[in-house]
Amino acid sequence: MHTADTGLIAPIRVVVAKPGLDGHDRGAKVIARALRDAGVEVIYTGLHQTPRQIVDTAVQEDADGIGLSVLSGAHLTLFAQVMDLLREQDAADITVFGGGIIPEADIGPLLGLGVAALFTPGTPTRDITDWVCSHVGRDVTPPAVTAGGADGASAL
Repeated sequence: MHTADTGLIAPIRVVVAKPGLDGHDRGAKVIARALRDAGVEVIYTGLHQTPRQIVDTAVQEDADGIGLSVLSGAHLTLFAQVMDLLREQDAADITVFGGGIIPEADIGPLLGLGVAALFTPGTPTRDITDWVCSHVGRDVTPPAVTAGGADGASAL
């Protein structure tokens, strides 16, 4: 989390993005609004963003985190590209988290890439906002996986 010259703690800044060709953005918009309502500054990039566009936006906006919503099945490739581009731009301190349709077998490899947390369908929105508010922009971000809950709330 960044501090202003006044010594006040600045709000957490998160880029919420829909990489690739996936055209379904309802979940991403629900999360973006929930984060905003929780006091997070949200930059929503819209649909069909490339990993480079997402990382460039995060760096330009001085974001603390990037939340990716991937429903297309391209999560391994898209998350890997975002992580690589962050390292290339000396911005590996930006916390990456995400959600969508991610098979259980792919969660371990994604966390191994440095993705901080993954939220699967049905995860209560409050669980996601609580995680972001307590982990993004902080010095320590332990890996986390949150399985969908029974309340049917939307994940990223």
